[in-house]
Parts: sequence; C-alpha cells; structure tokens
Amino acid sequence: MRTREKEAQNWRTASNGLENKRHHVKLAKWDNFYVIVGSAAGALIGLQFVVLTLIADKPHTGSAAAGAAFGSPTVVHFGVVLFLSALLHAPWQTITIVATLWGLVGFGGIVYSVIVIRRMRKQAAYEPIFEDWLCHVALPFAAYAILALSSFAAPSYTREALFGVGGVALLLLFVGIHNAWDGVSYHVLVNLPKKNLANANAERRGDETRVGTKEQSK
Repeated sequence: MRTREKEAQNWRTASNGLENKRHHVKLAKWDNFYVIVGSAAGALIGLQFVVLTLIADKPHTGSAAAGAAFGSPTVVHFGVVLFLSALLHAPWQTITIVATLWGLVGFGGIVYSVIVIRRMRKQAAYEPIFEDWLCHVALPFAAYAILALSSFAAPSYTREALFGVGGVALLLLFVGIHNAWDGVSYHVLVNLPKKNLANANAERRGDETRVGTKEQSK
C-alpha cells in the first residue's frame, strides 16, 4: 500500500515538474519581446521627466489638476509595461505566482482608470473630446481588464494568457506614446500661443497706458 502511495506521489511530483518546465519554456519565448517593450517603456518614462522639466517654467492655470488627469496616467502606463517586462523575466517556479501578480496589477489598473475618470471630470483646464476619453480611459480600462482576466486563464491556457499579457503591454505602450505626444503638442501648439498672445496684449495695454500718462502730464 505504501509503495503505491509513494509511486503516486512520485508521479505527481514528476508531472508537476514537467508542467513547470513547459511553463518556463513558454515564458522564455517572450524574452526578446519584453526586452524591447520594457526598454522602450523605461526610455519613455525618462523622456517624460525631461519634457516636464523643459516646460516647468511655463505653467498655465489649472495645470496641476490637468497633469493629474492627463499626465500622470501616462507615466503609470509606462511603469506598468516596465513592471510586466521585469515580472515575466523573473525565474518563477510556477505560472500561478506570476499570473496572480499580473492579475493584481490588472485589478489595480481598473481602479486607477476609475480615478482618472473622476480627475478628468473635475479638472477645468481642458474640455476632453472623444479621443481623450478613448485613449485616456476606454483603452487603458480594457487593457487592465484583459490583464486581470488573463490571470485566471493562465494555469489552464498559458499560451493564450501570455499573448493576452503581451497584447496589453503593447496597447499600454502605444496608448502612452499617443497620450504623451498629445499632451506635449497641446501645450506647445495651443497653450503657449495663447499665453504669448495674452502677454503681448498685456504689454500693448501697458505701453498705451504709459503713453497716455505721459501725454496727460504734458
């Protein structure tokens, strides 16, 4: 009886070991993909800091609330892509652990998307259009939902779940690129001209006032 129990235990151990090996092989196939995606996300995070530093001396009214609604989520998306790239490169013993972690990231992203919606509605510096709701809310929300759901499918459908995570990483990366460019272009092409025009008008009124004062004094 003990011999049979021992044989059954050995068989389960061997089966689990074989299953873990298959998961490692599947994860290893994504190494190059996550090296590229993670490197791009890391570089773009650094670029965000550079851009913010360059425009820091030219703020506009409501920029803090607008930054929390439109700027901060972009860095968060890039950070999630970088985290997923590191997560899926770690030597995990089973797919269950890594799937649980990326699932928690997905659920956290869903909550964060709801917070972003609230921030976008509260800020008064800019009136969001359809494209903004799509790229700042709908697509990130869908990405995080897929990430959360794929964690449940990972133990049974590892290959499909990994494709889901890879698709999420790409989606968040490109959404972040779009949002970063959109924010910078709006600031440079819309806000700065408005501010320069306002300054020019203020200077012209000041000159007119000074000229009028001199004429009156004469």
